[in-house]
Amino acid sequence: MAQAARLGVDIGGTFTDVVLDVAGQRHSTKVLTTYAAPEDAIVQGLHRVCEKAEIAASDLTQIIHGTTLATNALIERRGAKTALITTQGFRDVIEMRSESRFEQYDLNLSLPDPLLPRNRRYTVTERIGARGDVLIALDRAEVEALTDTLREAGYQSIAVGLLHSYANPAHERLIRSVLEKHLPGVMISLSSEVSPQMREYERFTTTVANAYIKPLMTSYLDRLAQRLSVEGATCPIFLMHSGGGIISLQSAAEFPVRLVESGPAGGAVFAAGIAARHGLDKVLSFDMGGTTAKICLIRGHKPKTARVFEVARSYRFKKGSGMPISIPVIDMVEIGAGGGSLARVDGMNQIRVGPHSAGSEPGPACYGRGGVHPAVTDADLILGKLDPDNFAGGSIPLDTAAAAHALDQALGQPLSMPTVEAAWGLAEVVDENMANAARVHAVENGEDLSTYTMIAFGGAAPLHAGRLCEKLGVARCLIPRGAGVGSAIGFLRAPFSFESNRTQVMPLAQFDPAAVRALFAEMEVEATRFVRTCAPTAPIHAAFKVYMRYKGQGWEIPVTLTPAQALNADPAVFLQRFEQDYTTLFGRPVAGMAVEITLWSVNAATLAAPVEDLANVAAQPSPAPLGQRALFDAALGTAHPAAIYDRAALPLGARVQGPALITEEETTTVLPLSRQARILGDGCIDITVQGV
Repeated sequence: MAQAARLGVDIGGTFTDVVLDVAGQRHSTKVLTTYAAPEDAIVQGLHRVCEKAEIAASDLTQIIHGTTLATNALIERRGAKTALITTQGFRDVIEMRSESRFEQYDLNLSLPDPLLPRNRRYTVTERIGARGDVLIALDRAEVEALTDTLREAGYQSIAVGLLHSYANPAHERLIRSVLEKHLPGVMISLSSEVSPQMREYERFTTTVANAYIKPLMTSYLDRLAQRLSVEGATCPIFLMHSGGGIISLQSAAEFPVRLVESGPAGGAVFAAGIAARHGLDKVLSFDMGGTTAKICLIRGHKPKTARVFEVARSYRFKKGSGMPISIPVIDMVEIGAGGGSLARVDGMNQIRVGPHSAGSEPGPACYGRGGVHPAVTDADLILGKLDPDNFAGGSIPLDTAAAAHALDQALGQPLSMPTVEAAWGLAEVVDENMANAARVHAVENGEDLSTYTMIAFGGAAPLHAGRLCEKLGVARCLIPRGAGVGSAIGFLRAPFSFESNRTQVMPLAQFDPAAVRALFAEMEVEATRFVRTCAPTAPIHAAFKVYMRYKGQGWEIPVTLTPAQALNADPAVFLQRFEQDYTTLFGRPVAGMAVEITLWSVNAATLAAPVEDLANVAAQPSPAPLGQRALFDAALGTAHPAAIYDRAALPLGARVQGPALITEEETTTVLPLSRQARILGDGCIDITVQGV
């Protein structure tokens, strides 16, 4: 067929979302994730959407995929047998971590174990200086002798992280050449390629993580390509990366650590597109699925980004208790609060929800697949938010009696609560957990959420967004079309992109314009080369950023530059931009202190899709509701009859008063008594405060 047929696939902890776009017509479905062979769920979903669109798998022109497999492998420690080769004297960097204590007052604080035990970490005699000069040359014979030990141990993958290799990668490249000769078939990851940035703890950990999951992800991506080919889908396959762009299958296999936040990144791209269409400068993106909830701040139609984030936080989800991954990433807070998050009563008779999830196997108790512990979905069912006969388009009938029994056993009896009150307590705890996470994230970024608009998506977010807005004081919330599969839609809207980073410390007093222009040019070529593997002929633009600080400070702030500012390389302009951004964050600049640049960044990307015009529509009467059922209102603590509407039947301009339920195949939007809604010109449900 001549028309484009693009497939977006998001593998989550509970559901695999599949979206097919054929010449602007969208078809979607949700399938329970198949953990043993994730590609099975993809194929199942592919057949469903192709049948809806009346096309064959061979008609697909492009597949874009995001997955939690890399994240889960790190969290569950299911990676390959991996070794680390590092500079003599730095064997224990990944175990010593940094001086920060993520819980200052816990005298029995236990630090998480490193990804590799000490007997899998090896050293070589060499030393590169911070400016890239060779202080101690690497002896090739020493590396060749080490290969005998590595071969006997049977390693599948090897990480190489040497001191200051970001400034001079020669020694790491020499080690790779020796390993490739003597250990053919063993996968190799160099820190100078995976994360060429200063701070050896973060760089080494990132490289080890990349090596640890590389065999697993390479095997999965190979299986996926072969399975899709057997089904007739021989089109190019691309992967969503953590920074919000798309990379080739080959790049993803080489740098799988860049896939760790791929699913949530797609959701942030989806929300940013909605924000641009509606002209919203301040947006709180709220993505709640079956396993986790993700919250991201979007300013000026762009998600906030960072260059370090943590995986597998082990201590009450506190910052510093996880594994730092130093790669470009969309900055968001992620907590264990999803439809499958399990509830329990702790030693102080308090209800706790998450971070453990029922996932899809066995799933919440109401799924009838063997789950016996109550999950958020069980509480939502008892509170009237879900229709047991039409969950996931009717593909998964829900067992109300099983949900009630699980709630009674785990919460009701220990706390002497009736079933509905136990469900209310569970829902309030999970909603407050998410509200607290949003408040902390906003405070850390100096933002007031009362001035923000929420955009909610994911299978569970529309169920909880109204209550979350009540708790946060957010007056407006948008539920876009396709909200239940928002991340997969985001994949189809994301640009092809790649970000190149370099550490090179340069005080502004010693600013070298020629060196700066050469560095930016080299990085632009590198980033563009990666993008060209995905989009050989598409127009590409480059975005420039530097990380700057006052000399002596421990951390830098990002400073965005226009292409002209970057390539003209005027130190006065760099200083002016730094002081502007520093004042925005901290109130004022610091007079008389020297300023330096530590990190340089170039992001090459294809042009974003043009923003669609938002049509103005006149108010229309709503059709008669399909019926009604009792909906528990958490703010009032009582149930009220709620009208039920089919979202597809609501005309543009229609208005709905809460309490109400607006249903669709992948999710349900819950309107509490305090809220009202209207259908906007692009089909978004615009939820506002009643009477405003």
